[in-house]
Amino acid sequence: MKLKAGAKLLLGMVSLALTLSGCLYPGDEKRASVNYRESVKRIQAAVDDYQQEEGVLPILNADETTPRYEKFRIDLGKLNNKGYLDDIPATAFEQGGSAYFLILNEEIDPVVKVMDLVTVQKVNDVQRQVNRYKSAHGGNLPVLDELYPGLYTIDHKQAGTSSITLTSVYSGQVLDFIMDKDGTVYVDYVFDIMAAVDKKGGEHDKNQDLRLDLEEASYYVPVKSLPYLWINNQPIPQPPS
Repeated sequence: MKLKAGAKLLLGMVSLALTLSGCLYPGDEKRASVNYRESVKRIQAAVDDYQQEEGVLPILNADETTPRYEKFRIDLGKLNNKGYLDDIPATAFEQGGSAYFLILNEEIDPVVKVMDLVTVQKVNDVQRQVNRYKSAHGGNLPVLDELYPGLYTIDHKQAGTSSITLTSVYSGQVLDFIMDKDGTVYVDYVFDIMAAVDKKGGEHDKNQDLRLDLEEASYYVPVKSLPYLWINNQPIPQPPS
């Protein structure tokens, strides 16, 4: 399986960017900084105490179709009202911040993570424009190129999305939007995943979702993404079946 030239160029930039930055995740320092660290620590302690005393997790309801990185939102109001959290952090959406706090590994070892709402909003903005184009053009999509098998870059001029750019919460790099054959829009985290894989080293399980490396490397979750598998020495996003 071969990548298009644009994807190869992007992957080739990883080593250079790491050399210049000297840091795998400068985005953590710039966007998460102390506020997110402290917020996550406080909420994690509150969640642990709540689960130990109440026997359940303080999460809002979500249906089975909700993606993993959007699913188990923490009910911060409940934690606050029941005295497990003195106040809701200013970083939280509930207090005017730009993040939801989620729980991952809910059945084994619940861990608090951050969902960046700036990323979500920009994907939603692009999705809205793609939907408009599709509706106005008989179901056709504003496709520029097939970047990966079954996944496409968006012709931003046609879609009217040229002004929408997304900076990675992990690396600070500008990331691409991609879409599947139905026009569903995602973030392409290939740059960040390749950086995480290079940093981690070792063998790669061909059946393991490489987004787990991003989970381990940061407080942030790779929201609005597809699973990535290690194929021909590269991370490749997998379109919906």
